[in-house]
Amino acid sequence: MTSKILYSTSSTATGGRDGKARTADGSFEVTLGTPRELGGNGQGNNPEQLFASGYAACFLGALKFAASQNKDLARVPADTTVTATVGIGPRADKGFGLAVTLDIALPGVEHDAAEALIAEADTICPYSHAVRGNIDVQLKVAELA
Repeated sequence: MTSKILYSTSSTATGGRDGKARTADGSFEVTLGTPRELGGNGQGNNPEQLFASGYAACFLGALKFAASQNKDLARVPADTTVTATVGIGPRADKGFGLAVTLDIALPGVEHDAAEALIAEADTICPYSHAVRGNIDVQLKVAELA
């Protein structure tokens, strides 16, 4: 639970997975479409893509925040990327579940230092906090070529 809301927003969806979603302020609007793998025509964006984008951006923000709060952690290079891969499939009991992999590329940061920074960001990121214990999330230091 949060002790003080600093920002809130809302978005309204119509039509479900084959509809539209729009933020209350009109700054974001998206046409939704069910992926082919789930029986749709694959046209439009789907909730898993939106979740992946949000989680990736939020986790990168958490990396930056963690580094700014703890001088013992590695700095976050400007060309850092977080790639979130979100999978969906049937649960054994009923309904559907998600799985997430976050591939975090911190160019120039040693592997152990990257892992320490990522671990701290995972405790800060509200997406990580919200899904902990509910969704299998794998955190990986992306290997740079």
